[in-house]
Amino acid sequence: MHAKAKYRKDYKKPDFTVTDIHLDFQLDPQKTVVTAHSQYQRLNPAATVLRLDGHSFQFASIKVNGKDFATYQQDGESLTLDLSDIDAERFELEVITRLVPAKNTSLQGLYQSGEGICTQCEAEGFRQITYMLDRPDVLARYTTKITADKSKYPYLLSNGNRIAGGDLEDGRHWVEWNDPFPKPSYLFALVAGDFDLLEDSFTTKSGREVKLELFVDRGNLNRASWAMESLKKAMKWDEERFDLEYDLDIYMIVAVDFFNMGAMENKGLNVFNSKYVLANPETATDEDYLNIESVIGHEYFHNWTGNRVTCRDWFQLSLKEGLTVFRDQEFSSDVGSRAVNRIKNVKFLRTAQFAEDASPMSHPIRPEKVLEMNNFYTMTVYEKGAEVIRMMHTLLGEKKFQQGMKLYIAENDGKAATCEDFVAAMEQASGVDLTQFRRWYSQSGTPELTVTDSYDEKKRSYKLYVSQMTAPTADQMDKVNLHIPLKIALYDMNGMPFSLIKDDEAVNDVLDILLEDQVFEFHNITSKPVPALLCDFSAPVKLDYDYSTAQLIALLKFAHNEFVRWDAMQMLFAQELRRNLSAYQQGEQLTFSAEILSALQQVLENYQSNVELTTLILTLPKETEFAELFKTIDPEGIAVVCDFMQHAIAEGLQDLWLKTYHQINLEEYCIDMRDIALRGLRNLCLQYLAFTDYGNALVNKHYLYADNMTDKLAALAAATKAQLTCRDKVMKDFEEKWQHDGLVMDKWFNLQATRPDGNVLTLVKQLMDHPSFNFNNPNRLRALVGSFESQNLRAFHAVDGSGYRFLTDVLLRLNESNPQVAARLVEPLIRFSRYDSQRQTLMKRALERLREVENLSNDLFEKIEKALQ
Repeated sequence: MHAKAKYRKDYKKPDFTVTDIHLDFQLDPQKTVVTAHSQYQRLNPAATVLRLDGHSFQFASIKVNGKDFATYQQDGESLTLDLSDIDAERFELEVITRLVPAKNTSLQGLYQSGEGICTQCEAEGFRQITYMLDRPDVLARYTTKITADKSKYPYLLSNGNRIAGGDLEDGRHWVEWNDPFPKPSYLFALVAGDFDLLEDSFTTKSGREVKLELFVDRGNLNRASWAMESLKKAMKWDEERFDLEYDLDIYMIVAVDFFNMGAMENKGLNVFNSKYVLANPETATDEDYLNIESVIGHEYFHNWTGNRVTCRDWFQLSLKEGLTVFRDQEFSSDVGSRAVNRIKNVKFLRTAQFAEDASPMSHPIRPEKVLEMNNFYTMTVYEKGAEVIRMMHTLLGEKKFQQGMKLYIAENDGKAATCEDFVAAMEQASGVDLTQFRRWYSQSGTPELTVTDSYDEKKRSYKLYVSQMTAPTADQMDKVNLHIPLKIALYDMNGMPFSLIKDDEAVNDVLDILLEDQVFEFHNITSKPVPALLCDFSAPVKLDYDYSTAQLIALLKFAHNEFVRWDAMQMLFAQELRRNLSAYQQGEQLTFSAEILSALQQVLENYQSNVELTTLILTLPKETEFAELFKTIDPEGIAVVCDFMQHAIAEGLQDLWLKTYHQINLEEYCIDMRDIALRGLRNLCLQYLAFTDYGNALVNKHYLYADNMTDKLAALAAATKAQLTCRDKVMKDFEEKWQHDGLVMDKWFNLQATRPDGNVLTLVKQLMDHPSFNFNNPNRLRALVGSFESQNLRAFHAVDGSGYRFLTDVLLRLNESNPQVAARLVEPLIRFSRYDSQRQTLMKRALERLREVENLSNDLFEKIEKALQ
């Protein structure tokens, strides 16, 4: 039986709530006993039926007010109590359950990770521990006592502050924790294990000293200091930018190997996927360091936007996630390069979220219906959710936005809030009317802005004609006009910006697009301008303006906005790809524009003016990024043309790539923005040079002399992509050195899965038996299977359907062990409508094979059903 859909419109306040809960864990991997003493309060005086969520444990007993209780009904998902005989407003419930953490492969609830035991309760994992009102609007104060074998589990951790502890005579010990802040069950956490501990402290702006503790697996202490530095940086930034201070005496982070997500913001005890904690120069790349800084920040920022103010129901997930992604993006931009972070975020949004909007799983950032909550931890809720917050920030400005934040937190602290509460606070604090803007919360799909223009030389006037349209999506046929902030600039052909003036009045550079069609007029424009449209990517939309190559090259050279310069190059690359793909499909010769090559040469020659931006401009988009340009994707054609473009740019600028490569000399490895930027450019030069005659010798030498993982991996990637003769030797060397370390081997698995070789699928299948591969570890699965299906466009979409059959076999296994990961990996299959009829047929066949499985999980069922409908 598959779960029934829940609808946002059906939300009802709970009839009962829990004010306090005392949990007692007698911990053992094979038999854990949980005793939950909960203080219940009746909110609806007429209510006599209490339905509690719970499954996947052995139910032992229940008492009400200390007496055995028998008037209940049980099914596989819940326990329903008949409380007709209990007329008190408050009563106590005692529930005892038994769990086997060692056998819990779903990695939700209480489970074993390596030698330790931990929890993951978001979204609905707490119900796998005990019977509970497992919903985000039931906020209780938690006290947790954990008892376990002291030699196996010297550290026993939970939320809040440690209040007591002691040793028992039988070799066990116990610790008791109390969290003074009411929280929903999804924020509960427990970790038990033997760890190395990094300790530090942070003094808040009001002078309170907070203890900081970072727990990592034994032997990994030398990889923990960057995460600790990132945490202190985030705590300071949140005080300075948002005036938000930490509220407990201690803040703990634990890194675990088996984790479905990136990390989890449980109050005071964050549980992290070790991928986002562990780093030293030998094992982590520059990108890993920056990702760790960002994710550590994200989870810390949840302390206020997610924990102190939580969401009323799961339809409001973007309230905490969209807002907190915006906050972590701002953190990365303030401590690093604002332009570079913006570009990286937009690349991700355009590739992953735009694809989701065009898929059967399209939904607004606040969905209207949900079948399986785990399926709504999506790019739309997180990344597009952050863009919606950013647009509000653009419309209000920093000062009014911060006033709105203060009001939102003051009014909702300690409560379960809604997206509407947030928008209303912004409106109230700023005086800006956001009535039409609210539609972003309820409308799915990627809006498209079509822009044309005209110039009147006599009147010196320039007009922009803007029309907006959102195409029908799988979940919504009818669309309405949105409030879209369109940030612009106008330049003359020498790169001088025009002032934006109409009737002698200055015009804001952010145009409010409110109607289906609008005209904007600008005066005192002395020549036909080149418009820079969507500066800073001011809205998550697709833009259609018929730029000439000359206009794009002009913007690339002199636009003041760095995002616009990068985006101009993206459009030039897209023009080249479209033209050559059409030639390839018609059997004609492929050519690369001399004009564009010359523009790239100029950018590279002037790299010292902005190293990071240069690297981003010169990086050819991935095949998956190019694929998003088309309604119907041609995997083979895109792969061929990408390869051609890579060779053309490599050979056309060969001497300059080599000169730049040798010019950049870095001494000792150092994590600072300058060195990261220079390493990035040097490794990009290497990537292009791999496709020239210098390739093999240079890449081999680069690998041998590299003293850090960033450079080692750059050499491996270049050798793999260009299929150099040194590839097998360096790959073997890397494997022998690192096969004991799963996280490092994930990088190796990723490269193996993305090889351009014809036999790559055979290799991927063989690697599933590799000693470093573990099918039950989500990181290993994502590195090998996930990389193959999502990054190896040509091989996964092989026209014989072999890639689809392979993925289906993997999903059938995962359906039994970890449905949540299965639902993430099924994504490429459900997007079959983007491919030709032959591939569509094969992908549908794979989905039908899955649909026929007897015990198909809700996670997979929901996505497959939507796709096949």
